[in-house]
This record gives sequence, C-alpha cells and structure tokens, in this order.
Amino acid sequence: MTSDIAAILAIDGIATGAIYVLVAVGTVLIFTVTRVMFIPFGDIAAFTALTLAALETGHLPGTVGLVLVLAVLASLAECWSLGRSGRGRHIPKALAFYLLLPVLVALFVRLALPLAPSMPVRIVLALLLVMPISPLLDRIVFRPIADASVLLLLIVSMALHFALVGLGLLFFGPEGVRTQPLTDSAFEVLGVHVNGQTLLIVIASIVFSGLLYLFFGFTLTGKALRATAVNRTGARLMGIRPARSGTIAYLVGSLMAGVSGILVAPVNTIFYDSGFLLGLKAFVGAIIGGLASYPGTAIGAVFVGVLESFASFESSALKEVIVFSLLIPILIWRSIVSPHIEEEVEE
Repeated sequence: MTSDIAAILAIDGIATGAIYVLVAVGTVLIFTVTRVMFIPFGDIAAFTALTLAALETGHLPGTVGLVLVLAVLASLAECWSLGRSGRGRHIPKALAFYLLLPVLVALFVRLALPLAPSMPVRIVLALLLVMPISPLLDRIVFRPIADASVLLLLIVSMALHFALVGLGLLFFGPEGVRTQPLTDSAFEVLGVHVNGQTLLIVIASIVFSGLLYLFFGFTLTGKALRATAVNRTGARLMGIRPARSGTIAYLVGSLMAGVSGILVAPVNTIFYDSGFLLGLKAFVGAIIGGLASYPGTAIGAVFVGVLESFASFESSALKEVIVFSLLIPILIWRSIVSPHIEEEVEE
C-alpha cells in the first residue's frame, strides 16, 4: 500500500464515517431520550433515498401511502388514549398533529409531483415525507409500551424493522437505485483528488453535528431533551413531558436519517433493505461512544468508516466481518469500565 492509496482510502473512509455519524448520533439521541434502540433508523435513511429516486423519475413514492396509513392509526391510538384518560379536550390538537400535518405533507407531495420540481425542491419533499414516519411509529408501536424493559423495546424494534423491510420491497421493488449527484465539482487536496460529493458529505455531517450541539446547549427544547435523557422521572417532576420529548427526538432523528439517506444515495446503490447494514455499522460507532456521548459516538462512527475503507482494500469479502468483530473487544471493555446501574422503570 502506497501513501497515495492510503490517503485515498482515508478520505473515502472519512466520508463514509460522516454518513455513519449522522445515523449514529440520531440513534443515540432516540435511545437516551426514549430508551428505544430504534433499529429501523437505517430504514428511514434508505426510504428517503428511494423516495428521492422515485420523485426524480416522476413516480409517486409508496411512502405517501405509508404516511397516510400511519397517520390514521396514530390518530386513532391517540384519540383512544385521550378519551380513556378523560382528556377529550386535547383531541383536536392531537388530530392536527397526528393526522392533519401528515395528510397535508402527502397532499403537497402529490400536487408538486406533476410540476417537475427542481432537485432542491425534490430533496425537501423527500425529507418532509419521511420525517413524520418515526414519530408516527413511536405513537403506534412504542408509546403503549414505553415503560417496558429495554430488552422488550429492542425486540419490538427489530420486529418493526422487518416489517418496514417488507413494506420497502412492496413500495419500491427489488431494484437498486442511485440518485443524481448533488454536485459534479472536484478538488485536489494535498495532491489527492477529492470529488465534491465527498466534501459535501463531510461538511453536512459537521454542520448538522454543530447544529445539534447548539440545539442541546442553547434552546429550552434541547435542554428538556437532555433532562429527559438523564432522568425521565426527574424531568417529569420538573414539568417536562417525556412523551413530548420522545416525539421531538424522533423528529430530529428522522431528519438526520433523511439527510444521511440523501447524501449516500448518489455514491452508493440503495436497495429496499440497505438501511439495516447502514444502521448496524453506525450502531458500532454508537457503542464506541457508550450510547451516551455524542462526541464519542461521532469519533467512533468516523473510526468505523475508516476501518471499513481499509478493510475493503485488504479483503473486500471480509470487510463486514472485520467491522462487526470490532464489537467484541468494545463490549468487553465497556462491561469492565462502565458502572452497572439498575434499569429505571417508571411506576
């Protein structure tokens, strides 16, 4: 391996790691706030890429129907819950959030499709269409079992992933897609050729990580999410509603998954089930960060990307084995150095 090859592999690994950063940080955000290891996070990224590809070809993406069905189910679940608890006066507000907003988004996409929107508009439409999916799934699937053990939530999350993979096959078919490149520019950095797409991926990852830092550190909503992540019961005593915090976490997480899907689609062929590997590799980075530290998660995700790049050069057939084998020493190390805390279960 020459120094030029090593530099190319490092740049490619950093770009791949930047994608994993967005997915891993979003996964940690949802987990710390809701205790749900959201396995379908990668599926949301893949659905975004496939939705954008469908919009580019002028076809109505199947995610429109998915959002509408989820909106109806979530509205029924919320209205039933409010009615049983004697809070019927909140039903109009719940219908506006869980039914009206998703329907308006789906209708907007349907009306904009015949107008042949430009690339920026298509990206916005794809993001708007996938952002409600995670909060709606949370209301339908996870909210009724919010106080269950982390293991049960993980099992349900895995089952939900397989359901979404089946729906992805139904909506988008078995063919892989690539979207149009976001930029055709190219640069030379220290004698190494770097295309604009790679640079855009890294910049987007840095920008979104910075925005997330500002969100958590300087906004009341971000501080409420941090409080919920630290202690759900204490946050509730301070007037913070964990359910609302969870909804916001899913929204922010969906946005990050959507952005990662849009960034990866021009450089990788995306299939209906591509989200699982994407989420699993990002999960390795999240484990390095202890499922709690955002900077540690980002560093771990970049490390996974660089390791995957060099592993694919040495042995493309074993690159997945090398990456996932990294979990074994990390989990052993974490089990030794991390304090064991009893799981908090709300009454």
